[in-house]
Amino acid sequence: MQTDVNGVSLRYDVRGDGEPVLFLHGFPFSGALWEPVLERLGEGVRAIVPDLRGMGGSAATAVAEMEDYAADAAALLELLGETRPVVVVGMSMGGYVALAFARLYPERVRALALVDTRAGPDTAEAARGRHETADRVLREGSGVLADAMAPKLFAPSAPEALRARWREVMAATPRVGAAAALRAMAGRPDSSDTLRDFRRPVLVVVGEEDAVTPPEEARRMAEAAGGAPVEVVPGAGHMTPVEQPEALAAALRRWLVALPPPGVVG
Repeated sequence: MQTDVNGVSLRYDVRGDGEPVLFLHGFPFSGALWEPVLERLGEGVRAIVPDLRGMGGSAATAVAEMEDYAADAAALLELLGETRPVVVVGMSMGGYVALAFARLYPERVRALALVDTRAGPDTAEAARGRHETADRVLREGSGVLADAMAPKLFAPSAPEALRARWREVMAATPRVGAAAALRAMAGRPDSSDTLRDFRRPVLVVVGEEDAVTPPEEARRMAEAAGGAPVEVVPGAGHMTPVEQPEALAAALRRWLVALPPPGVVG
C-alpha cells in the first residue's frame, strides 16, 4: 500500500489483528526484511511495516534526520487510525528510528524491542566515513554501498544465495535516499538517556556473530534500560531477521505474550 505522509510517498504493509506492533527495518533495506519473521510470529499482532523514506518503495528526500523517519511513522499510525500505544521493533537503523520515536512520542510507545542496533552515536571517525560514503553514493550509485557493507552483515555460515539477495536490495536503493540516511545516521544523537528514562519494557536482541553492532553493544543498551533482557541469537550476524527468523520470531513472541497490559508500567 502507498500513502502520503509529511509530504513523502510512503509504502507500507499492515497485516493481522491484535496488539499493534510497528516494525522498522535497517539500512538500506525495506520492510521486506521483516517478512520471514512475520510469517513465523503467529496471531494476535497487528503488524505495521513501513518502508522508511528513501528506501524500498518510499520516496526519497535529499535531507533527513532520525526525527523525520520517526515522524513519518507517527503520521502513518495516525492515518491508519491506530491510537493505541504501540510496541516498536527496530533493527539496526530502525533501532535508531525507534529510539527517536520513543523520545518524541513517549506516550505512543508501549514497549521497545531493539534488534542488532546501538544506542550510542557515531564516533567522529565513523561519522566522517558515512559522509564520505554518502558523497560516493551520489556520484557512483548504491552499488558502492552494497560492496562495502555486504561482507560485514552476515555470519560466516550464511548461505551465499542469502547474501546475494540482500546485496541486490542494497544496490537498488535510490542513491538520494541512501545518502540522506547515511548523513542522518552520522548526525544522530546519543540515545542512552532515552533508554534510561524509558519506563516501559525493553527487549534487546543481537546476533551472536554480529560484527556491526556486537553483543557487547547489546549489553550496554540493556544496562542503560535498567537491566532489560538480552537475547543472543546463535548463527546470526547483523541480519538476524533473515538469517535466523525462527529464533527471532520466537523471542519476540515470548516477550510480547509476557508484556503487561497496555497502560501498565513494568
